Amino acid sequence: MYGINKKLKELEENNKPIKVSIVGAGLMGKGLVSQLMLVKGMIPSLVVSHKIEDTIEAFTLAGISRDDIKIAKNLVDINIALEQNKYVVTDVTEYATKANLIDVVVDATGVPNTGAEIALDAILNKKHIIMLNIEADVVVGPILNQLAKNAGVVYTGTAGDEPGAVKEIVDFAEATGFQVLAMGKGKNNPIDYDATPESVREEALKSKLKPLRLASFVDGTNTMVEMAAMANSTGFIPDIRGGHGPTTDVKNLPKVYSLKEEGGILNNYKIIDYAHGIAPGVFVIVTSSLPQVHQEMKFLKMGDGPNYVLYRPYHLTSLETPISIARAALYNEPTIAPQSNKLVAEVITRAKVDLKKGQTLDGIGEYTVYGSIDTYEKAKEENLLPIGLVNRNTIVKRDIRKGEFITYDMVELDKSTMIYKLRQLQD
Repeated sequence: MYGINKKLKELEENNKPIKVSIVGAGLMGKGLVSQLMLVKGMIPSLVVSHKIEDTIEAFTLAGISRDDIKIAKNLVDINIALEQNKYVVTDVTEYATKANLIDVVVDATGVPNTGAEIALDAILNKKHIIMLNIEADVVVGPILNQLAKNAGVVYTGTAGDEPGAVKEIVDFAEATGFQVLAMGKGKNNPIDYDATPESVREEALKSKLKPLRLASFVDGTNTMVEMAAMANSTGFIPDIRGGHGPTTDVKNLPKVYSLKEEGGILNNYKIIDYAHGIAPGVFVIVTSSLPQVHQEMKFLKMGDGPNYVLYRPYHLTSLETPISIARAALYNEPTIAPQSNKLVAEVITRAKVDLKKGQTLDGIGEYTVYGSIDTYEKAKEENLLPIGLVNRNTIVKRDIRKGEFITYDMVELDKSTMIYKLRQLQD
């Protein structure tokens, strides 16, 4: 971290900041813009949203005068404004990736197909791409990562999101010689599979969240997406479909996440999961093969072993994204990315209500479907549908019962989307 901080200060002193564009001006996007204003050697130069008023607010909340904000309708105007060191806003998404002076693009939309389009455009325009949008990553991350490597740019998830926070602990544990047995995240509310934007609207608006975003947290889809990103970046898999999701506390995590024959809940090690009662933290369960290591861990009050928990009691979502921006721009390295050219885990689709033949679906956090998790191989074997491919043009081909897992042959997908086309190439 010292190396990053030192280099950013040098960029600031030499007036050569990393110029960043952000797509999405909701809670995460606005938070990122404000945080970037406080980071040396980095500037939130361009903010994009289909609601111009949100982009302007993102800058004014960060202390930027309205006179210093340029509303641009074409790429020429954007490039000129950036050369004049103006803060620029637009409602045309593609300009985020095409503006000449932009070094790094951040996707903060959370919409799977939009994320696929932004990431691909960024890569083709030789920009590093930071994905707060892991909803897209868990569908087509491997192919986007490979395309980025081919183009000499970085494709990465973000520090601060649970998968990025877990990966940092895993990297630490492995670098110090521990054996990693399990990893996961806390969940701060019980799963309600029936949650919809309407049922959570009041609470969402209090938190200045889109209702469908909060609904995706409450119905568990977001948790499944985050676990899938952990799996795809490490090779670890869900122990059971949907995960165990026990209720526990931090002290008991090592016992809970041990094998059944050792008094725990696991069928196997090298798994990802989630737990109630430890949010907003993330955890990694480790052990060692050598007795002296166990002796020192006991001396350090890490427990009696043989398993121990490395726990981080917070994750700061988009407020930590500057770290990922810096790692990409300065060192050409990701914070978290798929480890191979195919997925390890899949976020599969389940019916939230009874569905009728001819009905159209919607998407993550809405009224008709929610996500669960299984291994990619199991999902492929059963022809299960990734939830990130579902949109409002998806048509049900036969009646589907509430709670039923949806397969490819139960629906007619929208094959015009970029995420569908990339997924076909990836598969």
